[in-house]
This record gives sequence, C-alpha cells and structure tokens, in this order.
Amino acid sequence: MTSILKTAAAGLVGVSMLMASSAIAAPLNAAQKTQLKANVDAYTPQMNEAALKIWDYAELGYLETKSTVVLQDQLKAAGFTVKAGVADEPTAFVASFKQGKGPVIAILAEFDALPGLSQAAAPTKTPRPETDNGHGCGHNLFGAASVAGAVALKEWMIQNKVQGEVRVYGTPAEEGGSGKVYMVREGLFNDVDVTLHWHPGNENSARQGTSMANISGKFRFRGKSSHASGAPWAGRSALDGVEVLDTAANFMREHIPDGTRIHYVITNGGKAPNVVPDFAEVYYYVRNSDPKIVVSVMDRIKKAADGAAMATETTVEFEQTGGVYNLLPNDVLGKVMHDSLTSVGGITWTPEETEFAKTLAKSLNGGGGDLASVGKVQSYAPADTKGGVGGSTDVSDISWVTPTVGLSTATFVPGSAGHSWQNVAAAGSSIGLKGAAVAAKTLSITGAELFMNPKLIADAKAELNARRGDGFQYKAMVGDRKPPLDYRKAGGAE
Repeated sequence: MTSILKTAAAGLVGVSMLMASSAIAAPLNAAQKTQLKANVDAYTPQMNEAALKIWDYAELGYLETKSTVVLQDQLKAAGFTVKAGVADEPTAFVASFKQGKGPVIAILAEFDALPGLSQAAAPTKTPRPETDNGHGCGHNLFGAASVAGAVALKEWMIQNKVQGEVRVYGTPAEEGGSGKVYMVREGLFNDVDVTLHWHPGNENSARQGTSMANISGKFRFRGKSSHASGAPWAGRSALDGVEVLDTAANFMREHIPDGTRIHYVITNGGKAPNVVPDFAEVYYYVRNSDPKIVVSVMDRIKKAADGAAMATETTVEFEQTGGVYNLLPNDVLGKVMHDSLTSVGGITWTPEETEFAKTLAKSLNGGGGDLASVGKVQSYAPADTKGGVGGSTDVSDISWVTPTVGLSTATFVPGSAGHSWQNVAAAGSSIGLKGAAVAAKTLSITGAELFMNPKLIADAKAELNARRGDGFQYKAMVGDRKPPLDYRKAGGAE
C-alpha cells in the first residue's frame, strides 16, 4: 500500500528553495495577465478542435484511446515531454514542461464520457445514431481547456524567464472509475506543490467546497439455471439474489447516517424470462461526506449480499470498482483563483447562441435559469466544509496530498442538470467552447500567480495540513487492486 506523508515543515523548506530560484518575486501585473490571455486566444483554435473531436468520440472510462491521443499530440507539439500509460492505466498520461528549478504546478485534464447520453449539438433532444454515449459532464471541454491553459502558461514562462515546472495530468475514468486514485497511489503527485483543475458548469465561480466520498462496486450472484416453467424447482435464481439484496438495502436506508446516499442499477438480470438466470449483477454506489461512514455502510450492504445469497441458495462475490475521498477545499488558493477569474470576466453570447440557449431552456424544469448570469463572475465566499454536494470526484484524493483548487465556468445553459442530454448539446457547441476559453485563461493566470509568489504556496500547504490533521497518511480507498479497466463492460462479467 503506497502511503504519502507531507509535513508543513517540508513544505516550508521547499518553498524557501523556490523563492531562491524564482526569476520573478512580485505579484503578477496587468501586462502579464494580458499576455497570458493572449496566449490562450492564440491557442483557442487548437483547443476547440480537441474539444470537438473528444466530444465526437464520446469514449467511456478507461476506453478513451482516441481522446487521450488528441491531448497528448497537442502537448507534444507544444514542447511538453509526455509519458503515457502511467499507473497501469493505458489512457492516462503525465506531460511536463520544465525550465530550471522552481514550483511544480499540476493541471488536471479529464476526457471520459457517460453511457446512455447520446445527443447531437442541438437544442432539442436528438440522439446520435452512431453512439450511445455523450459528454454529459463536459469532460471534452475539461481536457481541452486544461491543455490550452498549460500551453499558455508554458509560453509565459519562456517569455518571462520564469523557473519551475508545469505538468498536465491526463486522468481517465473520472465517472466511476477512480482513475486519479491510482495515480495518487502510485506517487505521481508526491512532488507537486499545487494542483489546479476546473469543471464545466452553469456559472462562473471559484467558490471552494467539499464533495461526497464514494465507494462503488458490483455484486455478482451465481445460481443454477433451469426451465422457468417446466422445472423451476431445479433452478436457483441469481436474479432473486440481486432482488433480495436490493430489498434489504432499501430497508436499510432508514437506519443509516443522515446525508448518506445509496444507489444502484441492475446491470445483468438474465437473458430470457423462461430461463432461471444463473448469473446476475447489480452495480452499487454509497456516498457520504465522511469516508468512514461510506466504508461502514458499504460493509453493511456486503453483509446484506451474503444474507441474500444464503436466502436464495446462490453465491455472491463483490468487486470494488471505485473509491474516493471527500474533497478538501483550500481558501488560500480559492481567493487567488477567484481574482484570476475576475480578471478574465464572464461570457458574452452571440444572438445565435442566445437563441440556442432559449430553445434548450424550454426543456428544463421551470424554464431554466437566468441566461444573463453567464456574463457575471459569482462572488467569493469562505470554503463550505459542512457537507458535500451531491456528487463525488476522484480529484478529492489529490486534494488530500497536495493543495488543490478548482473553478467552474458557464459552459452549460443555466438551469441544466448534471449528466443530461442538455449538457451534451452545450458541450458540443460554441457555448461550451466559450466557457472552456474562460477556464483556460483562469488556469494560466492562477498558475502564473503561484510561480510569482511562493508564499502563496507555503500558505496553501499550511492550510492543507490544518484541514487534514497532523500525521495524515494517505491510504487509497480502493485498496491495492489494479485499475478496473473493464468496469464499463456492459452486462457484467460472467
């Protein structure tokens, strides 16, 4: 089991070295911010090309073979050294540009799609016949904008003779595959000073918050097949085992800590009604803002699965496919990112984009949100640590081993729900691309601010140590298993 321990003392020593080696030791000035934004503008055609290609490919977690090549090729062309297939993940990569000794700033890039969200770049529901998948979380924009921000930052480093290293981490399978967890477990973030990321959203905001820890996995029941009418007594239904487990889990909901989420889908329930199924599979998620509660509740579901197998005279096995911590926010970095986002500003839509948004908004509950809000930057507030939002992310594990900060930009039509066809439509349109450009500029300016001011890095590390507590040792919630490269296999693995 890989363990990672960073102390405040080590962080301060590292920062003192950075101050000695940095070529610039003053806050980022307006001219340099303009320079960074111009660098992104110059790279926007390549960014848009990458985003639309990845949107079109719509590849699922650990299967993003074409999408990862698009990003790797752009980084190589921009002068980055790329190492592919890291952490036993064929589509993962780490790209690096280094100029002398200085801070190591990481930028995360995602690129996996979701199943069952096929949709054209149209404001009305229009599935694409060539695929069942879609970028309902906008990861096509995420990956492309992160690369654009990194390239702009690299050019600025050369232009201003700034010492340090910028890295792009190509992270597969965020949607349930916990791709980043294996990269953390492998030690790939051990020497990173700060990690930057962003996510497509409904508004422009650098407010920091937490998320829900999560364990996911598949329960596979095996029984004995027989004729469902001619000799049902000879069979033992694996589907019965799944359904007894689901019933037990649903009764359990009353007796678990508040804020816990349990959800599941039956991924294989048999092939024909007249055959007692000898194999069935159900895919479970458990979430809570406290990782310890997540582990406890999943352990109870495992016991329910054993009971279901006993009751139906079947057997059951469990494969954990994912497991992530809750996100640790960082106010020191959040304020820097908010200032960077404010300097970039909001988004202006063309009349055609506004009409697209108005048409799409008709499909949203309540007619959607305030379309004019995309032109604004939301105010900053202290980090919310009281409870996680509804989702989980494998960025969380990174946030426990290195100071981490993110933002969202208005790439979707306000009021759109996450993981929806409406998001897929916007992510493949110029609305999504404009939001991605704002993200790329904000990432590059934030990175430059950190290169210029090593004290910010020291303060961010001190905040991280305070939030996670003394003596923290990272231990992956996925244990020592290898990445589940086939977790998106349809219908389960018999």
